[in-house]
Amino acid sequence: TPGAYHIGIGDVLVLATPNSAGTVEALAGLLAAQNRRQGYTVQDDGAITIPEVGRVRLAGLSLEEAEAEIFQSLVAKQIDPTFSIEIAEFKSQSVAIGGAVKSAKTLPISLQPLTLARALTAAGDITVKDRDYATIRLYRDGKLFQVPLTTYLGDPKIQGLALKDGDAIYVDTEYDLDRAEGYFAQQIQLASFRQTARQTALNQLQTEVNLRRGELAERRQNYLARVDLDAIERDYVYIAGEVGVQNRFTLPFERKASLADALFKETKGVPNISGNIAALYVLRASAGGSGVTAWHLDALNAANLVLATRFELRPNDVIFVAEQPVTALNRLVSQIAPSIVLAQAL
Repeated sequence: TPGAYHIGIGDVLVLATPNSAGTVEALAGLLAAQNRRQGYTVQDDGAITIPEVGRVRLAGLSLEEAEAEIFQSLVAKQIDPTFSIEIAEFKSQSVAIGGAVKSAKTLPISLQPLTLARALTAAGDITVKDRDYATIRLYRDGKLFQVPLTTYLGDPKIQGLALKDGDAIYVDTEYDLDRAEGYFAQQIQLASFRQTARQTALNQLQTEVNLRRGELAERRQNYLARVDLDAIERDYVYIAGEVGVQNRFTLPFERKASLADALFKETKGVPNISGNIAALYVLRASAGGSGVTAWHLDALNAANLVLATRFELRPNDVIFVAEQPVTALNRLVSQIAPSIVLAQAL
């Protein structure tokens, strides 16, 4: 008795959700097209690609397991829709039937088990004239099984035999083994060709991915080297006055920087002895170049420091911290004192 159907390479899946009218519609944000029958084909690596989610590997899973796997992937992306999964086209598993039947064909295995009787009926039934000498041959997993047609017709268990992926059936007379051998050999060659083509496609895909990954790594290394050598055009903010280290602050890529970022990262803050945090200024040239706009922050009130975290810096801004009045006086005295001593000596 066959177990649950397991999704395989080539199957076409559809993610769907019921609407109020009871019909099936495409899951918004997940299907690339509004046509509800346009689903996802399981690729050679066993995965499908869902927009906004990425690649989800489903090959070898039952429908229930696949639904759980997709659900976990959606949760990881903070998407939690009510959805169901269905198989629109069964292409991963099949059975070949030929010989003395009305229409030789390849039959897909779907959710409903494919029995020997159903397969023969789908092929138009047996057309051999002398049924007493007709034989049904089943080639499975390297072994050949033969059932006389008369035995098949009288045994419901044989008629209900569940076929599996890769089975090949050939109907002919019991003495005509050459044709059966040729048919089975052809099916083996076709299966081998498909497997070889699939492996070749996977190897080509892996080669392309490795080449692209190598190119990206090289470009990233080259870019980082240029950044280290200061060969990349960057935007700066200039910091002067009574700060720990007078410096220029490099504005980051693709995100904003605040006054607090510049003060406490590159300059090591404002020295308490010499810096006057009540006289902190940001100077910015006007757009027309005709003047300068200045913003004053009195950080002596600690609550005002919150404003420093919200003030967005722009290229070529100048941050200036004034000196303490006592510091200015001390410097003045230190500059005048030598002159007084020299004058007294003369």
